[in-house]
Amino acid sequence: MNEISPEDQQLAKAMRALSHPARLAILRYLSDISTPCCGDVMSCVDLAQSTVSQHLKVLLEAGLIERKGQGTKNCYSICSDKLSAVQSLFDRTVSPLTAKSLPQNAE
Repeated sequence: MNEISPEDQQLAKAMRALSHPARLAILRYLSDISTPCCGDVMSCVDLAQSTVSQHLKVLLEAGLIERKGQGTKNCYSICSDKLSAVQSLFDRTVSPLTAKSLPQNAE
């Protein structure tokens, strides 16, 4: 049996963070707006402030976004390097699996 690698654990954590439609909507919103604050983020999804805060927390813990304090407000931005690393890790993990499942050419 194969051991669970640190890369698999990292990918699984990121995929869990990306697995909710509200979090995907938040990421899309953050990619369009320069350092929006939590109140701004609430405008992109029809959810309570506490729910939006929880989704932001999940994205923060996965390292997909970062938070910067501006006075009494917290503003958020996408960690592009981390998101690119997750995409690359996903591609390296899934591509071999897909290639193995393709039908072989009959000779």
